[in-house]
Amino acid sequence: MAPLIKRLQHTPGFSTAVCSSGQHKEMIAQVFDLFGLKPDYDLDVMEPNQKLSTLTGKVIAGMEDILVRYAPDRVLVHGDTTTTMAATLAAYYRQIPVGHVEAGLRTNNIYAPWPEEINRRVTDAIADRLWAPTQGSRENLLRENVPAARIFVTGNTVIDALFDLLAGPLADPLTVAALEERFPFLKSERKTILVTCHRRESFGEGFAEICRALATLAARPDVQIVFPIHRNPNVREAFATLGELANVRLIEPLDYLDFVFVMSRCHFALTDSGGVQEEAPSLGKPVLVLREVTERPEAVAAGTVRLVGTDRELILRQATILLDDVSAYTAMSSIHNPYGDGKACERIIASLQQE
Repeated sequence: MAPLIKRLQHTPGFSTAVCSSGQHKEMIAQVFDLFGLKPDYDLDVMEPNQKLSTLTGKVIAGMEDILVRYAPDRVLVHGDTTTTMAATLAAYYRQIPVGHVEAGLRTNNIYAPWPEEINRRVTDAIADRLWAPTQGSRENLLRENVPAARIFVTGNTVIDALFDLLAGPLADPLTVAALEERFPFLKSERKTILVTCHRRESFGEGFAEICRALATLAARPDVQIVFPIHRNPNVREAFATLGELANVRLIEPLDYLDFVFVMSRCHFALTDSGGVQEEAPSLGKPVLVLREVTERPEAVAAGTVRLVGTDRELILRQATILLDDVSAYTAMSSIHNPYGDGKACERIIASLQQE
C-alpha cells in the first residue's frame, strides 16, 4: 500500500489517514521509514501465538473506534490478511464503502492458503471497488457475480513499490555499496537460493519435508542458501537445525530494501510468499513455490513460477534443473512479468477520481 498512500497524499482532492494493525511492529516500522510514512493510527494487536478469532475481534473493535473518529468516505484495504478482512467488516458495520487493492485472487480451496482464501473472499463480497491485478482476477470476480462496473484491472501495487525502489535507493551507488558491504556473502561464487517460508498450512510435516530438501541442496558445494526466517516461533523451531549447516545462512527478517537487494542477487527463490511470486520475476529471478496451489495462476501459466509444494523430491528435482540447466534457467528468467508495469497506483487513483 505504501506507493498508493504516497501518491494519494500528493493528489489534490484527497485526504488520507494510515492505520497500521501493529501485528508485526519490527517488520512494518522499516517500511514506514523507507517510504517516509507515519501511521496515524496503530491498532497494536500484537500478541504471541494469539488465535485468529482473537486477532479478528481486536481489529474489528479497534477499527470501529477509528472509523467513528475519522469518519472516512471510503476505506482502502489490501490483499488477504486477517487485518484486511476484519477492517472490511468494521467498515461494513458502519456502512462505509470499501475499496480492495489486489482483489479477485483465488485458489478455490478454502483451506489453502488458510485463512487467506476466505479473508479475500469476504473482502471481495463487501467491497464496491475491486482493483484486480490481472484479467484472470477480474474473471474470477465475474464468475462470482460481481458487477463488471465495480472491477478495475490495474496491475499490482507491489510492482509499483518495487519499481520505486529500483529507481530510487537501488539506483544510488552509495546505497548499493552499503548493501554490498552488509551482505558480503552475496559475492560468493556459489549460487544463492533465497528461501522464505511461513504459511500456516505447511506447519508440521510440510515444514519437515521442506527442511529435508533444503539440507540436501545445501550439501552441494556450488550452492548457498539464504533464509530470512520469519519471527513466528513455529517457523523458527521447524528450521532451526538448518543453521548448523555450513552452506545455510539463517538470518533475521530483512527490511524491504535489504530483501529486494538480496533477491536481486539470488539465483532463484524458493518461497510460499505471494508477493515474491510477483516481485522476483520483475528482477528476472525464477521462483519455485512451496505450496500445493497458488492464487497467482498467471505466473504459472507464463512460466515465471513453478509449483513444487512441500514434496521433497519435487523441490529437489526442480531446483536441480534451475541450478544445472542453463537453457531452462534462461527461459524461465526472461519471461515478461504478468503482474504489472508499475502504474497500478495511477489506475487506482483514476478510478477513485471517477467518484
